[in-house]
Amino acid sequence: MIVDVNGRADAARFVASANCDERPSGEAITLLVLHNISMPPGEFGGDGVVRLFTNELDYDAHPYYRTLVDMRVSAHFLIRRTGELLQFVPCGMRAWHAGVSVWCGRSSCNDYSIGIELEGADDVPYAEAQYRVLAGLAQALRAAYPITDVVGHCDIAPLRKTDPGPSFDWLRFRSSIE
Repeated sequence: MIVDVNGRADAARFVASANCDERPSGEAITLLVLHNISMPPGEFGGDGVVRLFTNELDYDAHPYYRTLVDMRVSAHFLIRRTGELLQFVPCGMRAWHAGVSVWCGRSSCNDYSIGIELEGADDVPYAEAQYRVLAGLAQALRAAYPITDVVGHCDIAPLRKTDPGPSFDWLRFRSSIE
């Protein structure tokens, strides 16, 4: 997999999200943040995540969706349980995935990170295909940017987030990108 000069991964299907903006001038991308998401919670394979990230979610389609009214979020990438890779925001842009966050004393992690969503839940094992695609993506991103750390959303916002959760095998993932 290759990430081109425009910040697009060649293996990803691009679905543009408006939920992004310019990074601060001169800000280097040094952090990968891993998340999990399922919509509705615990249900996989639907179009809820794509619709949320593209502001096309039908808030009446599920009671949970009503809690997301007016929420404008995105991530750079989504890795579905099948291994399908979607990209919503070019890496050079700031996706709105981390919220209020701090890593190593630096706040506003969206400014200097790339957000990768894994279709999943804290307590559901991730699929083999997801680990395989995540490893390839992480390697490509590390080749394209001066990334020094890979963390979970739980690490940068520990009082409000738990993802990617205890079901994520950090040891397996880290050994696949060394």
